[in-house]
Amino acid sequence: MMVYIAGPIRGTKDYHERFATAAKKLRLEGHAVYNPAAANLEGTPLNRIMAHLLPQLCECEAIALLPGWSMSGGAQIEYDLAEYLGLRVIELF
Repeated sequence: MMVYIAGPIRGTKDYHERFATAAKKLRLEGHAVYNPAAANLEGTPLNRIMAHLLPQLCECEAIALLPGWSMSGGAQIEYDLAEYLGLRVIELF
């Protein structure tokens, strides 16, 4: 199953490690993973970031939510889209 990882990035110093750890865990469980933190979008305007990421989410079958995701505006949008599309929701701890 293709899984998109969502969670806080802006204002989070260790987001690369948090997303990479989640991606590794999901891959060990047999999932294909889209890791937005590995998309090298730093310095890109927010509208272009979301224009790139949301179509990626639409290609997935599930969304995996990192702790603190609900405090991230972007992750909230990703979650809402995933719910609308009927994707499976995986809560990561």
